Amino acid sequence: MATRTDFIILNTKLDKYFKMLCGYTGFSNHESLTESQKRRFGFYLFIMENVCDVDSNEDELIESIIDTDFNKVFFNEHVNDFGMDVVYINEEKKQVKLFNFKYKERFNVDKSQSLNDNFISTKFLNLCLKYDDTIIENNHKKLCSKLKKLNDIFCNPKDEWEVKFYQVSNDAQEVKETNSELESLSSIYEIEIEPLALPSISQFMSIRPKDINASIIVSKDALMCYSEDSKASAKSYIVRVRCDEIIRMTCNSDFLRNDTNLEDLSQLSEVDLEFSVLFDNVRGFVKKSKYNPKISLTIRNYPTKFFMYNNGITMVAKSVSALNLAGNKSMKLDIQGFQIVNGGQTLRSIHKFNQDNKDNVSNYLCNAEVLLRVFMPDSGSNDIHKIAEFTNSQNSIKTSDLKSLSTEQIDIERYLDEHGIAYLRKSGDTGSDDKKEYKHLIKMETFGQILKSISGYPEKSTNSIKDIFDKDYDDLFINNFDLKKSPKLISDYFEIIKDYKSSSYKGSQIKYFYCLYLLEKGVSLKHASLINKLEDCINSFEAENTSIVRKMGLSRFREHVNSVFAL
Repeated sequence: MATRTDFIILNTKLDKYFKMLCGYTGFSNHESLTESQKRRFGFYLFIMENVCDVDSNEDELIESIIDTDFNKVFFNEHVNDFGMDVVYINEEKKQVKLFNFKYKERFNVDKSQSLNDNFISTKFLNLCLKYDDTIIENNHKKLCSKLKKLNDIFCNPKDEWEVKFYQVSNDAQEVKETNSELESLSSIYEIEIEPLALPSISQFMSIRPKDINASIIVSKDALMCYSEDSKASAKSYIVRVRCDEIIRMTCNSDFLRNDTNLEDLSQLSEVDLEFSVLFDNVRGFVKKSKYNPKISLTIRNYPTKFFMYNNGITMVAKSVSALNLAGNKSMKLDIQGFQIVNGGQTLRSIHKFNQDNKDNVSNYLCNAEVLLRVFMPDSGSNDIHKIAEFTNSQNSIKTSDLKSLSTEQIDIERYLDEHGIAYLRKSGDTGSDDKKEYKHLIKMETFGQILKSISGYPEKSTNSIKDIFDKDYDDLFINNFDLKKSPKLISDYFEIIKDYKSSSYKGSQIKYFYCLYLLEKGVSLKHASLINKLEDCINSFEAENTSIVRKMGLSRFREHVNSVFAL
């Protein structure tokens, strides 16, 4: 169950996300908005970033927001949203994600989401089905483009699309039961309706954890000690552990995590996962993976075979001490400052299965075992990052996530923090100190795009995130990287966004990256003149039936810009 603390932490996040939103749009009239409005707008970006899984394309996220108030405040445009706040369409993955948001100013532990909120959005869904030329005549093009695409998906399907409607709020409880009206709504539009409130939202609020410690007693025949060589100071362990012990070691009770002689297992049926143990997990939060139910079914149907059927859990720790117990048949491991870097899905599933029924811990989990690898890398080494990267590389994970724990990324974060800039390596993160007032907040992926642009390839900055954090990574972040230039690069980026906002032109990420490219090339124009000349380049470049973004993504457009600016 969500708590008042979750509510307060979310508000802190939303304050930072509003500031991030202002940075990406150039909006500066903060005084005109109430605290509640700021948090509601920040709520959009925070949820979309975590649910839509977008590779640092703020333009795409912001363009997905059709909410009337949002577009009036940020762009002075009138968009009738017809009850839908956000429409996110992913052509590549064939996914549609629709969002209706409700932000509550006060926390009420007994308050759950209202089913009626779903029906506010039926006006929008009906328009999708009845789309025609009169809609184009009477509505904003931002809305019309969404309606037209959804009309094609709903009425003239050529592919199989996954369509979900998220009812999002910061209420203490999600809608628990699906009534006949809700089922009817889902059936009419052939969409899945998913509630999202504080109990779920709290799970992907990245909280930078204090050291988390736990102890466990294991039989020696269930334990193997490992070290690289006899002189190595770091000892690691591979252990066969009962699933109820996994719950105890990773639960949100400091007392239980260190109670190695727990006789009453029923105490574990009331605990929750301590989510901060997953802060360094590169996968982040996955709300409903298709693998989770399979893990639970395996525990229920084959508890004694779970050890063989599951890949296990990988943990890194600051220190691990081992003590031989009387009789020399068991050992006590005291694990200090640990994080789960692989097996987060398994860990969440075990905890979810435990919460499904209070008897599951004694009937199933104490009979199921899992492989636990506990690594204690040498201090100062890059091994923690390598363990996280290599143990996760078998399955599909964003390359940027795999690099988020690397030593150089952590060094960038620390350096920028000293200059009042929050460097956000992970989704949901808002800086090393949530109480600190940062001048700028920037995602690691966006900074990578900046580096790609100034390296000479602005046209590749918005469509090659994978390459930036894969084959180009060493050149951009290590070999040719000047850490001392970073604060100014980031400040220039946000200044250019503001100057575009003040101009008569519509800004976009690729335009900002081109401006940085030109400044890096030695162009000495002031930002206003630079923007005017870049826009002249865009207008004078001939490319039939091509959007501005795609036009600027062509290498010959960069050549055209070089020619106009005499580079």
